[in-house]
Amino acid sequence: MFLKVQLNWNVVIPAENLDIKGLMLQKAILVRLLDDFSAKKATKDLGYLLAVTTLDKIGEGKVREHSGDVLFPVNFTCLSFKVFRGEIIEGVVHKILKHGVFMRCGPIENLYLSNQKMTDYKYQIAENPCFLNEKTGSRIEKDVTLRCIVIGVKYMEAQKEFQAVVGLEGHYLGPI
Repeated sequence: MFLKVQLNWNVVIPAENLDIKGLMLQKAILVRLLDDFSAKKATKDLGYLLAVTTLDKIGEGKVREHSGDVLFPVNFTCLSFKVFRGEIIEGVVHKILKHGVFMRCGPIENLYLSNQKMTDYKYQIAENPCFLNEKTGSRIEKDVTLRCIVIGVKYMEAQKEFQAVVGLEGHYLGPI
């Protein structure tokens, strides 16, 4: 779910942001790193990039010939969020359809639970549609938190986001 990752990136500082004072240069590098980091959003291997935790090393800058910009190799540690097949997660239901429900879990907006993966639950047409388990009386409705198991994960390159299919087949899974 949460990963601590060490990364090496190149940060480009425009020539007009360069200053003789080293502290201002460090600040410019850090600000640029954070801007680049937030624009990245997610990668297939690391999941959603959440936060830079430490700036470990700033390497020696190399001047680009034509622009005068300076490229600095930077080593840093960050926190990322990625779900894996077989992992137990908790998600909040935000949309109910006849054939299943959509949930959110952290930065993942599209977790899908099919009605075929919740065999004990039947769809109920009402003012507030829900899935009802007639044996236990538990309900899956909007804003309910569900504990479920990840069946499959897909990375959408164009949107830079993950989608996952989940199920309720297992012990202690269902509404919390």
